[in-house]
Amino acid sequence: MKIAPTDVQSDALLARILSSLDDDKAEEVVTIDLRGRSSVADHMVVCSGRSSRQVGAIAEKLIDRLKADFGRSCKVEGKEQGDWVLIDCGDVVVHVFRPEVRDFYQLEKMWMPAGGEGKASRPV
Repeated sequence: MKIAPTDVQSDALLARILSSLDDDKAEEVVTIDLRGRSSVADHMVVCSGRSSRQVGAIAEKLIDRLKADFGRSCKVEGKEQGDWVLIDCGDVVVHVFRPEVRDFYQLEKMWMPAGGEGKASRPV
């Protein structure tokens, strides 16, 4: 059985996403493992851009890279405003925030493991 480009393993997809975010200087990148905790995705990535313009650029480049590398089209919400962009890549959901918006919503705190202290780790 041949695997379609959109059936890429979630760990490979996550690695490419983290690489793209690093290339575009995303800040405070947090990866949360959702396997066994949510049927929506295997991983959630939360990061910040310094401005609305950088948030939009990080999102746009990530979408372009995933399309080029994996043939995967992602669903995107909020790119026009640039405060909070949600990128649904299937097995990985990415949230790119302006710092003030991220501080307000504190999204990653809702998904941290019980008793988790600090931020989720970035996989090696």
